[in-house]
Amino acid sequence: MRRLSSLAAILSLCLWSGSGQAQGLIDKGFVHGWNVMVDPAFGNGCLIQTVYQDLSIVRLGYDATQNRGYFTVISKDWGQINKGETYPIEFDLDGQKFDATAIGMKTDGIPGAVVFFTDRSFVDAIAKRKVMTVYGATGQEVMAIDLAGTDKALEYARKCQDQQG
Repeated sequence: MRRLSSLAAILSLCLWSGSGQAQGLIDKGFVHGWNVMVDPAFGNGCLIQTVYQDLSIVRLGYDATQNRGYFTVISKDWGQINKGETYPIEFDLDGQKFDATAIGMKTDGIPGAVVFFTDRSFVDAIAKRKVMTVYGATGQEVMAIDLAGTDKALEYARKCQDQQG
């Protein structure tokens, strides 16, 4: 099992107030199942976001204030998550497993977790895969994310970020 930190993917963890992040997102369009957006709270960092029927939200974006990327999953399937606490989680990218540490958050009362990273190759690895399955601290499957269209959406997010300066 590989660790995201072994890929130099996690620079640091910080508190993220999920309820405030959703407010003020600027929509830049819809590409292959993902919304491309700008988040003023992250220094006009661009992100891709998709919302599922059960109201789970997945975000992959850039925090321009700290020069790092982030991956967020907001889902009731996390179970008990406390804002600001750290949790060991696991990502499975088409059978390749990665351990990571996530920070708990709440968005409109729905639990979520965010992982920050600095290794841009992690984003490229996600874009080239078909499915990412995320597991919580107790090993429960939080969600399986169909990554179809992610590569094209990330291409647009990069263009969006270039436009932000």
